[in-house]
Amino acid sequence: MRRKNWWILLLLMLTGIVLGGFMGNLAHGVSWLSWLNFGQSFGLDSPLIINLGILVITFGLNIKITMASIIGMVIALITYRLI
Repeated sequence: MRRKNWWILLLLMLTGIVLGGFMGNLAHGVSWLSWLNFGQSFGLDSPLIINLGILVITFGLNIKITMASIIGMVIALITYRLI
């Protein structure tokens, strides 16, 4: 039995999330597909800024999980199983 590479799974999952989010944004204007853009956002509302005098570091993270991105992750998992 061949062992599968987890980097491929990570790449497929990220691709599924990004493409699913993109499709959810496209479906936002269509009335019967607007449910694809339904979701929840979480993360930092305002970025964390660290000023060290000569160096300024800004940290920020905001994640929006939508129905379309969940569907994209499921398709990515099915694709990984078929590889």
